[in-house]
Amino acid sequence: MRDLITAIGLLFFIEGLLIAMFPSRIKNILKIIEKIPESKLRKTGLLFLVIGFLIIWYIRN
Repeated sequence: MRDLITAIGLLFFIEGLLIAMFPSRIKNILKIIEKIPESKLRKTGLLFLVIGFLIIWYIRN
């Protein structure tokens, strides 16, 4: 459970750092994302989910 909380904290830290460093770029990226169809976003999200799972699985074993 401690690892999960640490991972969530790290996620917030990285996201916050990116938003603080590049606020205008983040706004532009969000405008681009609005134009992408939901099905493509869903597929991309699932791809990153699988990649993240494989990285964690590889490091833990």
